[in-house]
Amino acid sequence: MLEPTTHPLSNLGPQSPAQWQAAPLLFEHRLHLDPRFSREAIARTIERYPRRHYSIVHMGEQGANGKRVWREGEFGGLDGERVLEAIERGRLWLNLRNGQDLEPHCLEVLMGLFGEAGTLSPPLSSYDHRVGLLVSSPGAQVYYHADLPGQGLLQLHGRKRIYVYPPRLPFLSAEGLENIALSQLEVGLHYDPAFDAQAAVFDLEPGQGLFWPLNSPHRIENHDCLNISMTLEYWTEEIRRNHMINLANAILRRHLGYTPHTRKLSGPSFYAKAALQAAWRRSGRLDALRRTARPVDFRLDAEVPGRIVDLAEPAR
Repeated sequence: MLEPTTHPLSNLGPQSPAQWQAAPLLFEHRLHLDPRFSREAIARTIERYPRRHYSIVHMGEQGANGKRVWREGEFGGLDGERVLEAIERGRLWLNLRNGQDLEPHCLEVLMGLFGEAGTLSPPLSSYDHRVGLLVSSPGAQVYYHADLPGQGLLQLHGRKRIYVYPPRLPFLSAEGLENIALSQLEVGLHYDPAFDAQAAVFDLEPGQGLFWPLNSPHRIENHDCLNISMTLEYWTEEIRRNHMINLANAILRRHLGYTPHTRKLSGPSFYAKAALQAAWRRSGRLDALRRTARPVDFRLDAEVPGRIVDLAEPAR
């Protein structure tokens, strides 16, 4: 087992955040050598993971002609190794969320990495750090999308190609961010294959990681092998205020019939929008909308690894 107190987990340093805020930053880490993140350990983690903290998604095939599919499901009573086998033989992505609350070693690693990057105190002062584990099929893809918090990805097993695009027009619009804030569905952005000419492209190997600027759209294609990765998420005061504006502007545009004209992060308009989005959260309307946007409509087949079985009525 690695000992973060005596050996660095990565080659991140205090200069790293300034670099990844300007452009994607490729770095090295040692977590792929840690037995707590071996395939066997991941299988045991899957078995004890609470249902409300995971998503398993069936996705379309790679390539322009692949049908665009995004369906969420459940394990169907399979043990951890059989879930891994299903993912290995299917076209699936498993996201184990909130590892910082559920797995002590994930919290240890999370704080170690952000500590090495110097983000736990001024001038950056990041907070609400979260870690997840992604397990995905050979040849699977994640569609073009963007995330609202700050993001990083560490490769533990397998290889994947990630395309990272500039967080500006035409790659990303204000309305695109608003849609994500409202529904929590990150994959609704418009994608044009011509965008690839301006993408930064990385083939991540075990022991490599990547941070990228806030809201940078990206898409992922797995190579022909099972992939296991770790996701890192963080917030700063500026990121939090941007998220509040995204959500408030979405409510104004889609539910109140008003076209917002500003994205100011301070002043009277900001505080009015902060109050609007807070009221929507308290009312329960936001949670109801998000549940409708993400029905659970399949389970893994217990007989044929990799196959999925439709549920009679999607769970919401």
